[in-house]
Amino acid sequence: MAALSQLVDNLVVTTFELDGPRVLIGRHPENDIQIDEISVSSRHAYIDVESNAYLEGTIDHFVTDNNSTNGTFVNDIRLTERQRLNNNDIVRVGWNLFRFVDEDENALEKTAFILEE
Repeated sequence: MAALSQLVDNLVVTTFELDGPRVLIGRHPENDIQIDEISVSSRHAYIDVESNAYLEGTIDHFVTDNNSTNGTFVNDIRLTERQRLNNNDIVRVGWNLFRFVDEDENALEKTAFILEE
């Protein structure tokens, strides 16, 4: 199962499983991942957990900024639209860093076969 691991000084302090179908992130207590920090909007972002359209049994994770004040970033690029997450992507919510970890994707990458024409 995929997760977001919160990083402080590059060390994991908390891990949140992404068990969808939608995981809400923000300062408000009703969020699935509550971050009680001033740079985080009350309903900051969300992650959609969806079946892959092409690979049966494969799950994709998409992060979307929810018109937050301080933005949501993936690998230091501010989101302007929904973004698919890949294993080891760094997600920044306000000033809080998370690493996206998807062991299933990691295993799939090892077994990929590319056809050459």
